[in-house]
Amino acid sequence: LRVQNKKLYLAAFAAVLGPLSFGFVLGYSSPVIPELRKINDPKLRLDSRQASWFGSVVTLGAAAGGILGGYIVDKVGRKLSLMLCSVPYVFGYIVIISAQNVWMLYFGRMLTGLATGITSLVVPVYISEVSHPKVRGMLGSCVQLMVVTGILGAYVAGITLKWRWLAVLCSFPSCIMLLFMSFMPETPRFLLNQSKRSEAIAALCFLRGPHADHAWECRQIEASVQEEGLNLSEFKNPSIYRPLLIGVALMFFQQVTGINAVMFYAETIFEDANFKDSRMASVVVGSIQVCFTALAAVIIDKTGRKVLLYVSGIIMALSTALFGLYFKIILPDRNNSSNPDVWFTLNSASPESSISWLAVVSLGLFVAGFALGWGPVPWLVISEIFPLKAKGISSGACVLTNWIMAFLITKEFNDFIGFLTSYGTFWLFSAFCCLSVIFTAFYVPETKGQTLEQIEAYFRRS
Repeated sequence: LRVQNKKLYLAAFAAVLGPLSFGFVLGYSSPVIPELRKINDPKLRLDSRQASWFGSVVTLGAAAGGILGGYIVDKVGRKLSLMLCSVPYVFGYIVIISAQNVWMLYFGRMLTGLATGITSLVVPVYISEVSHPKVRGMLGSCVQLMVVTGILGAYVAGITLKWRWLAVLCSFPSCIMLLFMSFMPETPRFLLNQSKRSEAIAALCFLRGPHADHAWECRQIEASVQEEGLNLSEFKNPSIYRPLLIGVALMFFQQVTGINAVMFYAETIFEDANFKDSRMASVVVGSIQVCFTALAAVIIDKTGRKVLLYVSGIIMALSTALFGLYFKIILPDRNNSSNPDVWFTLNSASPESSISWLAVVSLGLFVAGFALGWGPVPWLVISEIFPLKAKGISSGACVLTNWIMAFLITKEFNDFIGFLTSYGTFWLFSAFCCLSVIFTAFYVPETKGQTLEQIEAYFRRS
């Protein structure tokens, strides 16, 4: 099995260079925004509103990428879609590197966001379709592992590199992905759907080794492949709409648990706890994410998907409840708590506050909990549960939901603070974390150890 899997791991590695690029895109804004807010050139200097857009415009590009990715993944295939998305990555960074004004920065970020949206859809599909059931969970979790590794890489490189040179570095992973993917096979399921049986056998020979029973696996896939196109009327069929609703709900819960909000607070929380080097604090947070996502990748095929979602949801519910308690205690009076400026709200706390450790512990717990389950698992599950003919449109709907929710949570966070107060907002996130656990218990199927054909058959039966 080890010999047979070597080339499978190589194909998975080539694909996850895409999420590594995606991580660099997300991490790029954190070290760059403080630098661009102090830059001498008035055409490039960001004010608070522009900094907010510089960070969040990526999510709008990614939402568009989700729609485009859902279309091209079924039209041109998984492999070519991945190779094509390196173009907006590289072109986006070229625009940023050569930027003469703020609008060029926005456009470059939008292009890298577009590539990010396509990547976040195509890579989980590619990996799930080339993987053996016994390692699919581990390889699928490597998608999120490479995302957080890219974020950490951008944080670390941002300590020493100026913003233009950091953009040059961030463009490298997508170039390497383009090179590596050109030598990798298309997925057997896509090839069989295109009636290319001989190419599918060749792909299986590459992925499983020469001694596996390729003809048997081909027959298994062919039994579930339906060559006719997908009509909108077919979404009345439970075997199509049930996995779609589960996927959309998973993406919704991933964002409303508050991950973007907590990361938004991270730098100021560390400063409040006397961690003066906020860039190093970001590296600490990134390192926690990488370690616990790696742990999830190692154990997911033993524990199963649902157990990790339960544990993750409970940890996040507790840590966001503690965050709420922290803000309830530190705010000197209720009037300040309704001020929608996050920085004012935090700075209005007593500087001698002796419970800043509570915020740091809550932050560490939350990031660890998210990385263990609700970070990697939803992406893995949506790559597993959709039938082949609905995979493009269903995955596109899920990616679109994820990125729109990410944009709304990021942009409207201050309004939540103003309406619900800081502690009320975090207690709302805690309630959503509890709801995510209940949803997992009743609706999310366990896909550990099952082939994609068995998962498809499960939804047809139900």
